[in-house]
Amino acid sequence: MFATAVRYFAKKPKPKMRPADTRLPPEQAIAISTAVFDVIKAHGPLTVAGTWDRVKEAGIKGLDSKTHLKIMLQWMKERQRVKLICNHVGHNKQFLYVTWFTKPGSIIGELSKQAAKAKTSKPGSIIGEPSKKAGKAKRSFPVLKEPEAHAS
Repeated sequence: MFATAVRYFAKKPKPKMRPADTRLPPEQAIAISTAVFDVIKAHGPLTVAGTWDRVKEAGIKGLDSKTHLKIMLQWMKERQRVKLICNHVGHNKQFLYVTWFTKPGSIIGELSKQAAKAKTSKPGSIIGEPSKKAGKAKRSFPVLKEPEAHAS
């Protein structure tokens, strides 16, 4: 029991997580977060890459890079505007951003159905993409034949 107490007090506490810094004035950060929220709300659960593509299509001014988008998504997550859910498909994980009021159970159920359809119908779809290693067949080498003796 003494050793357990020593181990407990020897551990360092976790560092405090500081809030995300948007590097923008508050008015502009709110305007960008509203636009990103509308994109996520309209197009359903999105990955960071999918969100970045949709934001570029929407032409939202003020987001310089995908890294800045990630900071904005973290800032929105702290303010409970969006939440991050994890979708397991086999050995693959997919992290998706959804609006705060979306029920994750219904989304994951829909995504797993889509993944099952994608595996049976289209190889190479985004959700449930089969791994490239599993799809490769072993290379078969030609069998070497002995040279035929020429009849002379």
